[in-house]
Amino acid sequence: MSMEIRVPKLPESVADATLVAWRKKPGDAVSRDENLADLETDKVVLEVPSPANGVLQEIRMPAGSVVHSDDLLAIVLAGAAASAAPAAVPSAPAAAKPAAAAADGDKLGPAARRLVQENALNPADIAGSGRDGRVTKSDVVDHLAKSATPATQKPVAAPAVPKTSPVPAAGSRGEQRVPMTRLRQRIAERLLQAQQNAAMLTTFNEVDLTAVMDLRSRHKERFEKEQGVKLGFMSFFVKATVEALKKYPVLNASVDGTDVIYHEYYDIGVAVSTDRGLVVPVLRDATSRSFGDIEKSIVDFATRARAGTLGIEELTGGTFTITNGGVFGSLLSTPILNAPQSAILGMHKTQDRPMAINGAVVIRPMMYLAVTYDHRIIDGREAVQFLVAIKDCLEDPGRMLLGM
Repeated sequence: MSMEIRVPKLPESVADATLVAWRKKPGDAVSRDENLADLETDKVVLEVPSPANGVLQEIRMPAGSVVHSDDLLAIVLAGAAASAAPAAVPSAPAAAKPAAAAADGDKLGPAARRLVQENALNPADIAGSGRDGRVTKSDVVDHLAKSATPATQKPVAAPAVPKTSPVPAAGSRGEQRVPMTRLRQRIAERLLQAQQNAAMLTTFNEVDLTAVMDLRSRHKERFEKEQGVKLGFMSFFVKATVEALKKYPVLNASVDGTDVIYHEYYDIGVAVSTDRGLVVPVLRDATSRSFGDIEKSIVDFATRARAGTLGIEELTGGTFTITNGGVFGSLLSTPILNAPQSAILGMHKTQDRPMAINGAVVIRPMMYLAVTYDHRIIDGREAVQFLVAIKDCLEDPGRMLLGM
């Protein structure tokens, strides 16, 4: 029986998508729920699963096509064997990626299969929590988080950086024209909007991270054993940011026409760099989250951001953003607002520097902090005091426990 493969219903805020690549070609055997194609929107990558076991009979839309909800993509011949499939190939289908091992592939969902392939995992090593032992993408993410080590774990919060191009041969004057991805186009559009629609200004301070580093050193082994995740710096910065926002709520506000909207909740975006570009998943209700919950969420966001499996609901609605250029060695920068938010905190590289403490010169681990803010509603006094409040929380972490 022939079954039509159509573009799934796109999110309300997404008009169309680009068919990035086909994972199968006509004549290939397919399994139910196996990913057949990737659709890229300006926010996320969507997968197109097979509705049944059978053979991919025909591809109607080549890779690179712009598609809309319910457009016909392909035909699957349910129940057929691979040898029975026609050999015809449409114009420019993308080459299929090697499938996961057949013995374990049947228990993988489409998103889980993609994560397994990209991270070179053995499906047999992953415990499945789905129906009949099926491995979900959450199972793969948990497996990756548990097996991550300092030598292999990737940075999780950072501004995007361009890919390195191959070094041209001596005397070469060649050029390449490469179209922007949908996500890169969206990033460019939002950054331009932020510059055109806000009066941005940046102020700086520095923080001594001695107390935070001592606290991590004392408790990191027990924390990891009890929480199942490493204790990083980001949870301290999220907690300190929330405490500072409570004192200076205008930095958690946004502008709507001639109105200022004060948000009475704290949804903190954490910038994550991926090969496709910068994305900002949101930690909802950060004020009620524990250090362990924050660290687990950040690892989960980073893993799924790089796999392109974040949902649109996870990338929208933040009230404040934190970005960390320090993981790439940035010493100082001026971050751009994540509209419609009115402020963003920039973290940077921690570097030992000589400091004058009580009349003596000592070496301390110092980090420069930057906050870019919309001067239309935030005065310099509030921005400076906001950074001082973060500095105070980090230099004396007990303040966060006592609400001081």
